[in-house]
Amino acid sequence: MVLDVSLDLTSVCVLDEEGAVVWRGKVASPPEALTEAIRKHAPSVVKIGLETGPLCTWHWHALRENGLPVVCLDARHAKAALSVQLKQD
Repeated sequence: MVLDVSLDLTSVCVLDEEGAVVWRGKVASPPEALTEAIRKHAPSVVKIGLETGPLCTWHWHALRENGLPVVCLDARHAKAALSVQLKQD
């Protein structure tokens, strides 16, 4: 799963084990809304990629407190991950 966070909305992309898109959408950015969407669309999530940025610390701590396996990605790595999965659509 990859999260592209902005102030109002976060783009969420759920991938399966082979990297195919399972669900893609936009969710309100507060951590509570993200947690709800993750539990709904990816109940057995293994790893959540969160791009480093101004909101990263807030989201990382809140998602970890909610028991979610979030990791921070350098912006270049996040862009590479998103470009690979976009080609599969």
